[in-house]
Amino acid sequence: MATSNLGCVVVAVDSREESMKALRWALDNLRLGPAAAGAAAADPGFLIILHVQHPLSIATSLNPGSIPSGGPSDVEAHQQRTTDAIFKRALDMCADRNVTVRTEVMIGDPKVMICKATVTLYADLLVIGRHSIRPISWMFLGSVSKYCVNHVSCPVLVIKGI
Repeated sequence: MATSNLGCVVVAVDSREESMKALRWALDNLRLGPAAAGAAAADPGFLIILHVQHPLSIATSLNPGSIPSGGPSDVEAHQQRTTDAIFKRALDMCADRNVTVRTEVMIGDPKVMICKATVTLYADLLVIGRHSIRPISWMFLGSVSKYCVNHVSCPVLVIKGI
């Protein structure tokens, strides 16, 4: 599947392999072109790599053992290092491609912020990875990809994990 009328593709990434598979799929299968609404024919499309950080209060309660205990500034620094590592990996994947890439960081609940980003960035397509979660976790936490499929106004492509 290759298309040339996608002006803006948002790929949501995190530290999980499934999100990198989604990025790899987008790089291998999509051709970006002028945006559907109002762009000049010579304007290239672009890929936005989006990472959503959890708010500090949530981040410290999710896995307190992996986060430095020196206070909020240490937690913020840890989150920044994590985001930098995720973007480095993603941008390394994009380096050999002739694709215009931007990175975006948002803070909040990933499923809500990903949906918000597709609106504010005028996305023509959202590409997101889906990882396997246990049924009990799914019942209480839900699925980010499922939430996005049901709440995003642009098309959503879900790349399933192993």
